[in-house]
Amino acid sequence: MKKSSFIRDGITLVSGNVWAQAIAFVSYLVLSRLFSPEDFGLYNIFYSYIEVLIIVSTCKYELAIVLADTDREAAAVGRLALRLNTFISLALLSALLVLTLLGRTEAFAATRLAGLNPMLALLVPPMVFLCGTSRVYSFTLNRFRRFRSIALSEVVGSTSGVLLKVLFGLPRLASTLWHSVGLPLGTVLGRACANVNLALQWRRLDLPRDIGRDERRAAAVRFRNFPLFTMPKDLINSLSYNLPFLWLALYFDKAEVGLFSLALTCTFRPINIFNNAFEKLLYVRVAEKVRAHQPIGGDIRRFALVLNAVALPLFAVAFLFGGEIFGFLFGDRWAGCGYYLRCLLPWVYVVLTSSSLMFIANVYGRQRTEFFFYIALLILRIAAIAVGLHTGSFRLAILLFAAAGAVMSLALLAWYISLVRRYDNSEAC
Repeated sequence: MKKSSFIRDGITLVSGNVWAQAIAFVSYLVLSRLFSPEDFGLYNIFYSYIEVLIIVSTCKYELAIVLADTDREAAAVGRLALRLNTFISLALLSALLVLTLLGRTEAFAATRLAGLNPMLALLVPPMVFLCGTSRVYSFTLNRFRRFRSIALSEVVGSTSGVLLKVLFGLPRLASTLWHSVGLPLGTVLGRACANVNLALQWRRLDLPRDIGRDERRAAAVRFRNFPLFTMPKDLINSLSYNLPFLWLALYFDKAEVGLFSLALTCTFRPINIFNNAFEKLLYVRVAEKVRAHQPIGGDIRRFALVLNAVALPLFAVAFLFGGEIFGFLFGDRWAGCGYYLRCLLPWVYVVLTSSSLMFIANVYGRQRTEFFFYIALLILRIAAIAVGLHTGSFRLAILLFAAAGAVMSLALLAWYISLVRRYDNSEAC
């Protein structure tokens, strides 16, 4: 790939993500005045379940689409992922419907889904299905360099989701069912709009449609490292990342959870602008170079240097004036986000680079080793939450939680770099 093509594709993906994330960020200036911190806390509890379940729904086979040797093999593994996603989403929906129809709402409380009410719980399976299909479509389009289509879908999903959230949050709907589920329902419907565009673009690829069971089975066997190691690794990482919402939030005030959730959202949304774009772009570029036995260290170094040169001044300003910025943008009741922002920024700064390079373990088939990093991270985060519960301090728990993330993200980054150096040295020989 020519350097100019790489830059052009990067600009296409980043511009779409910037627009989508900018819309979402600006919407918070309005949504933070239409919904309370408690509403945001409940919404983030809802979305935590989504982030965990979408990992299981496709068994991470969508990551193999880029690595497939032929388009037919890519189609086979993509259809395998879609079937798994459909089956698991329907199984989850059926289980929740049975519980609801039997009047077993106490079962939600018993399983700690009572951070959600039954209505919100029933929104989980549709969102899991939409997110799973979205990932399969997106990685397929990524393989064929349809970056413009991916960017457009992000804009469509973000814009429609924001408009619906604002609609459901209008004062005239206060104290109604629409307002109580406004944030989650807007997200589900916005994702559905994005998926329509992705599905249309995916069909235009004219991939083979006569994929049989044997081909899907062969693809499943060849890329078995993804369900065996990548899926458990990502599941552990997602569970540990969402511990403040899945565990800690059950014992503390939802308003405090809401303050933390807004700080977390506003720090990771800008990161996602770059990570979602450049992970896709670098994944394709590095996979191609590895297949051609070409060095990749130069690409990684240039990417890291440019990214950190841009990010460092922005992070310094956010660290120094975070509380004042939140109070000014979102209103006085959100000024307490400043503490959580300062806790999160060192971790987020490291993640800015390390998450963009997560695909390196997949390219070199080192998912098993990477899995142990995330086990260690889970242990550290459980310890952080346990200390917070023991001391009765939500803030201390978050401080330790963020510190654990920063330490392990730095360790992962060092490991990714060592893999790249080892590969480049072997090719030089």
